[in-house]
Amino acid sequence: MALARNRRRERTVDYWPGFVDALSTLLLAIMFLLTVFVLAQFFLSREISGRDQVLNRLNSQINELTQLLALERSGKQDLEDNLANMMASLSEAEADRSRLQELLASGSGASAAAENKIGILTETLNSEKKVSQRALSQVELLNQQISALRTQLAALEDALEVSESKDRQTQARIADLGRRLNVALAQRVQELNRYRSDFFGRLREILASREDVRVVGDRFVFQSEVLFPSGGNELNAAGKEQMAKLATAINELAREIPEEINWVLRVDGHTDDVPLSGNGRYADNWELSSARATSVVKYLVSQGVPANRLVAAGFGEFQPIAEGDTDADRATNRRIELKLTER
Repeated sequence: MALARNRRRERTVDYWPGFVDALSTLLLAIMFLLTVFVLAQFFLSREISGRDQVLNRLNSQINELTQLLALERSGKQDLEDNLANMMASLSEAEADRSRLQELLASGSGASAAAENKIGILTETLNSEKKVSQRALSQVELLNQQISALRTQLAALEDALEVSESKDRQTQARIADLGRRLNVALAQRVQELNRYRSDFFGRLREILASREDVRVVGDRFVFQSEVLFPSGGNELNAAGKEQMAKLATAINELAREIPEEINWVLRVDGHTDDVPLSGNGRYADNWELSSARATSVVKYLVSQGVPANRLVAAGFGEFQPIAEGDTDADRATNRRIELKLTER
């Protein structure tokens, strides 16, 4: 009967690890997408902030030039009014001169007084002509300044239009970059999931006969008693045998994964919560778990696994999978976990 129950248990398909594997992959993809979105928003906000500063400076310069143009136009109008008044005075002076000449021609008695008055009027007329000439020169200068200001305004408007066009192009490039990153992310996740599934399938075939090796989510779990002596970090004979099989599977997989996928195999060491004795080699469980993970990594390297594809980490007793304090719970927590992931 016990043999029959064991056979029924072996035929039962455990779908839970695959579901957890898919869920963890989906969470990784979502986290990466959120990271890409935050980065895109950050670079977009920096680009828009810089464009806003340029636009503000251009608008400020346009306002200053507009005010200066208004002042120049006001000055020009004043000069034109003065010129009109001087032209009117000149016309009146010329009329008085004509009348005096007529009086001079009609009577010789008043010729001396008339000639004197004519001389005064002539000097006034010449002075008015000089003032009028200066006013005309100032009006011409103001016209030139107004033309220059209009040219500057046109250049600033062109620069503003170019800046807005570049801003629109930048936003379009950022949006396109986000779309391409999303596509690349989806492809990377799919490829890594496929190779992770192949790797897990091979490990299941290699370790199918061992009841002390379990699959928990996206990790293979080896009980520490299978690999190490109590309180030690040196792999025993059975542990080396299992790690040699694991190294074969890793090397076969490494030849198939494309180089652009930056994958690593993470080896995590865990212990129970029983403190180590004061006379031991290690100060605490944390050091022991790190030493055991490092031993596994070094042995895999000795079996030909590239060192840059391996990561060792120790967690001590702080990541238990069994929360109880029985001997069985503590034995469950003493473990080595293997996880294929992306760097």
